Amino acid sequence: MTQTYDAVIVGGSYAGMAAAMMLARGYRQVLVIDGGQRRNRFASHAHGVIGQDGKPPGQIADEARAQLLNYPNVTWVNGKADSVAARDGVFKLTLESGEHYQGLYLILATGVRDVLPPIPGLNERWGQSVFHCPYCHGYELNRGALGVLASSEESAHQAFMMPDWGPTTFFLNGVFEPSADQLRELEARGVTIEREKVTEVTGDDKAVVHLADGRHIELAGLFVAPKMEMTNTLASQLGCAMADGPMGAYIETDMMQATSVPGVFACGDAARPFGNVTFAMAGGTMAGTAVHRSVMHHGIMQHAV
Repeated sequence: MTQTYDAVIVGGSYAGMAAAMMLARGYRQVLVIDGGQRRNRFASHAHGVIGQDGKPPGQIADEARAQLLNYPNVTWVNGKADSVAARDGVFKLTLESGEHYQGLYLILATGVRDVLPPIPGLNERWGQSVFHCPYCHGYELNRGALGVLASSEESAHQAFMMPDWGPTTFFLNGVFEPSADQLRELEARGVTIEREKVTEVTGDDKAVVHLADGRHIELAGLFVAPKMEMTNTLASQLGCAMADGPMGAYIETDMMQATSVPGVFACGDAARPFGNVTFAMAGGTMAGTAVHRSVMHHGIMQHAV
């Protein structure tokens, strides 16, 4: 007979583990299904995480997993959830391997996939000399020369911020033309505007931006806001409402991380317009406590019936 867990959590990164921890400490039976693809796996170190500053992100995740698995009521399955359906009062999941699992409640902590502009050399340097977040990576660049590569009109805000970390060049790359007000604000911040097309990014520990006119500009780091997309279709299979963010669609939730589908919660980068490790942990903690509360009420309802 298939075990029915109190909660099934899809995604075992920071948000999923934070959710599982709250439920485990409430003596609930928790299943975590993890595909092993953390969003920040390309970065060598994680910064701005209180108590963990400068640690490799994989080490943070491994230590968290070891602590979580000290709870005997947590089951961990390595695999990718392929399909989900709500039937007979439970959520039934099928993995790519064909295995089946089910739970009374479901938490989607599936994360997102970053999609960079199609410029040669960007993907190879992602997390090393090409970054998305100055709070996460800017301090270590020691106020060196920085660049912002436009990916949308939202990039103007990123370029406006960047001079706090170093002298900044804003590569428009034909994506958009800033308004007169934006240009005045960028000029006041000392940002250099570069309109020549970017053809390639090279460099080892630096980011060397090559331009169509033959020039190349060496930077300590190049920042770009990537588009993000869901790593699977579980939310759409369930009919969860989505919201449009500047980087892409994300799962819409309320303050308790509940989605539009009863019994389904979401947390982490898949449920935020912007994300980082600390936000993921906070969202996971909220989702876990909210599901624990729901499980308690579910028990009362079952007893009444």
